[in-house]
Amino acid sequence: MTLATSLFAPIEEDLQVLTQNLKQLVGARHPILFAAAEHLFEAGGKRVRPAIVLSISRATMPDREITPRHRRLAEITEMIHTASLVHDDVVDESQVRRGLPTVHSNFGNRIAVLAGDFLFAQSSWYLANLDSLEVVKLLSEVIKDFAEGEIRQSLSQFDADLSIDAYLDKSYYKTASLIANSSKAAGILSGVSDDIAQDLYAYGRHLGLAFQIVDDILDYTSSTETLGKPAFADLRSGNLTAPVLYALEEQPSLETLIAREFTEAGDLEKAIAIIEESRGIERSRELATQQAQLAVTKLDGLPKCSHRRMLTGLADYVLNRLY
Repeated sequence: MTLATSLFAPIEEDLQVLTQNLKQLVGARHPILFAAAEHLFEAGGKRVRPAIVLSISRATMPDREITPRHRRLAEITEMIHTASLVHDDVVDESQVRRGLPTVHSNFGNRIAVLAGDFLFAQSSWYLANLDSLEVVKLLSEVIKDFAEGEIRQSLSQFDADLSIDAYLDKSYYKTASLIANSSKAAGILSGVSDDIAQDLYAYGRHLGLAFQIVDDILDYTSSTETLGKPAFADLRSGNLTAPVLYALEEQPSLETLIAREFTEAGDLEKAIAIIEESRGIERSRELATQQAQLAVTKLDGLPKCSHRRMLTGLADYVLNRLY
């Protein structure tokens, strides 16, 4: 039993229902498009985002059964996440995702883009049927943020002047926005107070940032086999993440290699060596730990229960991915 499996034990049945429903929601009328995205639903995804939604739903409904709207929100969250992965892989020209060929490498860019668009459209339709304008606004913001994050990342390629704050903003748009806004939306469907709803948003924001920072560290500390995608992919493409930005503060020579976009023989290898010899990875771990700890402080308003413990444990799980 993996850490994620044991951690999600309180909502194991909920996640099984979610997986069954996702296949019905996406594949019922469009089997070809579903086939293009199916492996992302099956390829070892840990369902972290819907697990958060379901746990918050149960933690905020301690004496009642969660509603079909809570379950549908969890499904919508996973559909939006999957759509973003399909599009990200096209933009990044990634050939592998979770150890399997990406949608566009199997079906071509045209089908991949259409599959991502279809998943976004389906999620938007089901979102509208939740009959909660506030929740619609929150999740619609997420889809806008994905595009904003991709644009910011494209415009900042090989930009050695990128600040840590700008990096965190970009990380929010690309990763944390979905977790933050879906966490808040789950609370809203439960009828929590405005203060609790805002705390749930903050929990998701900080946890999402920790998750992204850890992902960026793993690009330097894990093998291609472990990552399920090529190692050093971000650096090679000029996407400068926390380990690089911190290393730049210590080793100005790294800027020269970045400025010429690793075009000379051995440039990429030299850059990796500089990053690994600096405190960039260590400082990035500290930043991820800070964000994870901040996330946990935002759960104080929830009743003490197994679902709150799961949400707290997720912060540890995110950091433990580094070891």
